[in-house]
Amino acid sequence: MTRAQRYTNLAAVVLPLLAFLAAVVLLWNRIVGWHDLALLGVMYVLTGLGITVGFHRMLTHRSFQTSTAVERTFAILGSLAVQGSVIQWVSDHRKHHAHTDEEGDPHSPHAGFAGGGIGGTLRGLFHAHVGWILTEQGGENRARYAKDLVEDRGMKRISDNFHWLVLVSLALPAAAGFALTGGELKGALTGLLWGGFVRIFLLHHVTWSINSICHFLGTRRFDVDDHSTNVFWLALPSFGEAWHHNHHTFPRSAQHGLKAWERAMDPSALVIAGLEKLGLAWNVVRITPERQREKTLVS
Repeated sequence: MTRAQRYTNLAAVVLPLLAFLAAVVLLWNRIVGWHDLALLGVMYVLTGLGITVGFHRMLTHRSFQTSTAVERTFAILGSLAVQGSVIQWVSDHRKHHAHTDEEGDPHSPHAGFAGGGIGGTLRGLFHAHVGWILTEQGGENRARYAKDLVEDRGMKRISDNFHWLVLVSLALPAAAGFALTGGELKGALTGLLWGGFVRIFLLHHVTWSINSICHFLGTRRFDVDDHSTNVFWLALPSFGEAWHHNHHTFPRSAQHGLKAWERAMDPSALVIAGLEKLGLAWNVVRITPERQREKTLVS
């Protein structure tokens, strides 16, 4: 990772954190309007689905097929989440699956931290949650792990213009806040704060929790050689990504929630099903009950 990339990643971690602390102070003093929370919610959902449906299930694992226009739209929405360029994100995540919880996994809380007692455990969790951003992110051979995207001109253009999309990610809620308050500067600033920085902060930490918590605490029911877990209380804020053990068992599945009640808490799968009904998604990968039983641990 170059020095510029490291500083950029550091800024992406620190600035939203500082903005979140400022937002807490403002909320404590009740200097927050309905439009601020609405912008936070709308931007969180759109960019979160850009990551989960777009970057993850569609591009990383090819869980379904869609048109070029829909693919590009989700790639842009995912970029607005400010978790790295689309090619970088996909490359890192594919390497995670190639070396899950072993040497070479860019964000495992276990690889390299075994036998370290409480200190080693905490270091592993910190690395998996945020530390890897400063040491591992973007360091993979993209031609090896994301060759299909590197060779896609449109996707490469979106990836190469990630820095401009970061600015768009901040400008959109600022402009919306300005418009919703009738042209008030305060509305633009609070829109930027809540719909921009605070939203980025919250979505960052929910996503990073999949790397850390969902490889450390939770439930398991399938026979797989890693430490992935399902964490039900993270399912909704992560748009279904916290059914992570299910996902590692069946990586290409468009549904991470496999049981009926899990599917109800898998918004990303519901969005994909909606796209399918509209004729905008096809060849959606789903796992039959028979295949699930074959992988189920014997109690």
